[in-house]
Amino acid sequence: MTIPEKEIYPRTGDKQTIYLKNVIHDPNITVGEYTMYNNFVNDPVLFEKNNVLYHYPINRDKLIIGKFCSIACGAKFLFNSANHTFHSLSTYPFPLFFEEWELDKKNVTDSWDNKGDIVIGSDVWIGYEAVVMAGVTIGDGAIIGTRAVVTKDVPPYTIVGGIPAKPIRKRFSEETVQALLDLRWWDWPKERIMQNLQAIQSGCIEKL
Repeated sequence: MTIPEKEIYPRTGDKQTIYLKNVIHDPNITVGEYTMYNNFVNDPVLFEKNNVLYHYPINRDKLIIGKFCSIACGAKFLFNSANHTFHSLSTYPFPLFFEEWELDKKNVTDSWDNKGDIVIGSDVWIGYEAVVMAGVTIGDGAIIGTRAVVTKDVPPYTIVGGIPAKPIRKRFSEETVQALLDLRWWDWPKERIMQNLQAIQSGCIEKL
């Protein structure tokens, strides 16, 4: 079924920014409502091909992205098949070339260490050309800095940056963070969000 353009491109005349959910076909990728992706280099509709890497069906790993996320141009999600195992005496992926080495084809995933899914919370901003590695969970409201390489979990409402990415600071006090996690405004009906937009944008939790 063809998706109407207005459900893909939220801004009139802008073909660089899309609502990501509406271009996803892979059943192992889940994206929440209003999450947007911008790409000024390549067609953003090709997100699955250009940005979700080494995501092969044989591994059954998942990319889960929440609602109201902002994903900048060139952000990448690297999955388990990009890894080589650390448990072998060699990093060479012998099981991948099972025909050459007369190995059992069903053991091909022994070529790499399986670190798990990538899970992104809601209201997360992922900066330009950031890289998120397999097995990482990024909490709600977090910010991933430009060209950061995220190898470990990121707590909610935490700003991280660098290679490897490390915490820079919390966006808000612990009390405000907990209140936001309790409110989960991103799960509200659209009408309620619209009624509270000024309060959300004000940066003042008391107004909510």
